[in-house]
Amino acid sequence: MTGLPKLPGFAFRDPTLTKFHLSQTFNLCNGYKLPKNQFSGIGGRELDSFSVKHLPKYDVARYDPSLTYGRTKNEALPQFTPHYVLYDQKCLTFRAFFKQPVVESPHEFYRVRHVNIIYFLEDDTITVMEPKTPNSGIDQGRLIRRGKIPKDDRGTYYHWKDLDVGKDLAFYGKVFHTVDCDVFTKEYMASQGLIMGDREDMPVDPYTFNRQLMEKSTITPVSNKSPGSEDKLRRFLEYDGKVLKFQAVWDDRENEYGELMKFEIMYFLSDDTVMVKVVHGENSGRDPYPVLLRKTKLPKIYTDTPATFPSIYLETTDAEVTEYYQPKDFIIGDTIFVFGRDLLLYDCDKFTREYFRKALCIEQGPPLDITEEEDEQPPKQVPPHDGLGTLEDSLQNTLTFLPKPPKKDVMRQILNANKYLRYEMEMDAVHPEDTIRRFVLVYSLADGTCKVLEPPIKNSGILGGTYLKSNLLVKPGSDPLNPSYYTPADFYIGATITIFSQRFKIVGADLYVYRYMEANENKFPCEVIENLRNYMYTKGYLKDDEKDAVKTLLEKERKWDLDPKGRRRKTKYEECLKDLKVGVGREPEYEDAKMAELRQEYEDSIKYKAPPHQYGIKEVNTTCSYPVKIGDVKSGECTDDIIGQYTSYTPKHIDTEEEKIAKYYTKVLKQQKEICDGSHPIECVDLPQNDGSGTCQESKDAGPKPIMVSPPVVVEGDCKQKKVTFTESIEERCTRDRDDLCDLKREKEHCQCTDYEK
Repeated sequence: MTGLPKLPGFAFRDPTLTKFHLSQTFNLCNGYKLPKNQFSGIGGRELDSFSVKHLPKYDVARYDPSLTYGRTKNEALPQFTPHYVLYDQKCLTFRAFFKQPVVESPHEFYRVRHVNIIYFLEDDTITVMEPKTPNSGIDQGRLIRRGKIPKDDRGTYYHWKDLDVGKDLAFYGKVFHTVDCDVFTKEYMASQGLIMGDREDMPVDPYTFNRQLMEKSTITPVSNKSPGSEDKLRRFLEYDGKVLKFQAVWDDRENEYGELMKFEIMYFLSDDTVMVKVVHGENSGRDPYPVLLRKTKLPKIYTDTPATFPSIYLETTDAEVTEYYQPKDFIIGDTIFVFGRDLLLYDCDKFTREYFRKALCIEQGPPLDITEEEDEQPPKQVPPHDGLGTLEDSLQNTLTFLPKPPKKDVMRQILNANKYLRYEMEMDAVHPEDTIRRFVLVYSLADGTCKVLEPPIKNSGILGGTYLKSNLLVKPGSDPLNPSYYTPADFYIGATITIFSQRFKIVGADLYVYRYMEANENKFPCEVIENLRNYMYTKGYLKDDEKDAVKTLLEKERKWDLDPKGRRRKTKYEECLKDLKVGVGREPEYEDAKMAELRQEYEDSIKYKAPPHQYGIKEVNTTCSYPVKIGDVKSGECTDDIIGQYTSYTPKHIDTEEEKIAKYYTKVLKQQKEICDGSHPIECVDLPQNDGSGTCQESKDAGPKPIMVSPPVVVEGDCKQKKVTFTESIEERCTRDRDDLCDLKREKEHCQCTDYEK
């Protein structure tokens, strides 16, 4: 394309050429300028001087003799350093002065201004700086901006060769006379062959000199309140940051709208100044200004000023104040005056107490009680409920101007969603036709509301349906403004509840109610749980629980009958026969068969000998509802009678201690049922009297004997007999606690000689 004519349409642009700038001379590496060895032309083209095509065929200059004679070691060429890099941040400094005329001033005619002429070797520029002189009244600093200064009209500029000591230099119409230079300037000029002149004295400015003489001749008069020889710097370093803090109060209640205002007084030990801060109470209604008095010296009597003092346009100084407050004047219980306000000091912090005790040998008193006796506020009057909506919803209208809906227990609703307790009720009927009506009480665990449903009865004229929609049931006699509502703890078999002036009696419940009570025993009294348990057992809902209890009991008995190695334990009777060597000579097969038969009979006796009572699952170790004397059960050890009676054969079955206790308690429960039914009445007697000798003495006229579990063994001198009596009549207890076998509603009273054991 190089041979094409330069005509329109014959010019083509090379797309590989993108950069058309001149190649730079240096490369920057880590902040240093390094010269380049090869260069490229505009657009990245190769220069002709670096192209192999332009070399002659036999170029001696570019012939490499290392191809023939081998490569030789060349000395490293010195690195090229540009002029501006070599002289970077190197300056020549000359001290000079110039005279500035002053017109229209009777005190001075001219001023001598001292300057520094700085010459930069990097780019041959010059700047003139004037050091600042205090109280000169002249703007000082940079007089001539850095740049090349013209020397004459021919376009030449000042060079370092033109500078010398004792020479006049004209810069932009001002003549500067050099008087001195620094050490570097002298050495540099000497290295270039120029010897600087001798140093000259800097002339003194007459106006500045006169001012210094006037300041030295001025004598400060001695004041009567001079601090003397006290070192303020030492006091500042020693007491800086140490502040005495006092709590004060200003009683302004004698004035209209006055009140008891609290303040915090801070005394700074470094300079004996006082600051008073305001302690704002919550919702005080006052402007939130932070301080009452800024940091200043506090005079004791601020009105003690001379009569001739012009207080209209002057403020008081130390000359008019007779005395200031000191730390010894701040004592708890004293009153200080802060420009007309009398502040009572009633407390201070721990650091202040320690400072007074150690530094001043003054013991601060205890804090004063400044609490105001609050007037008894009359109880908040809540208007009565108008009957529209719920009580909680209507109460919100009296609490806020914009009523909000009452808050609900969301967690309770989430945890108890769709959980209900159902009870069967009958009406405490006045009319005979209402005796056949039955109702279902549904209690919602989510929100505590109750709903009453009535099942329909055919051919009775009772349609049934919803008797009462979901509502909170208020207990009769409760406060109308703070009512108490019925809870599941109030619902048990036989309980009478009042629903909107109508009395109902609970006669039944479903099994879920009892399961819920078992899972949440801490929410229900023991009497209610026992009442529902007995009802469920009477109805036969707890047969599975009975089987599980019997199964668990049998498993415990089997485990108890085995030793740690898993072998069967020998009974005391077997050990007794072994000691007497009874059965020696028998056949082992017969003994094993007989032993297996006895073991089977023993397990059958444990399983069926003491069936559960019809009123509920009853544990053996319980407390009876009527007077019981508890003694020791007959011992099961081998005696002479047993040895003589059973020496020739093995008995079929012998009651163990557990079986004896089960039999006796079964007999006690049977007698109790007979007493409650009225077939065998018993009268309650008073407690036995204690004569103080440590032995319980029974009353002579004690009435019928109590029920005996087993004949007690009474050792002379010890109190082993325990008797329980009741203060109410037998008829009331039998009517109320017919199903209460464990007597959970009454606390037993007994002789205090020994601890009562069930």
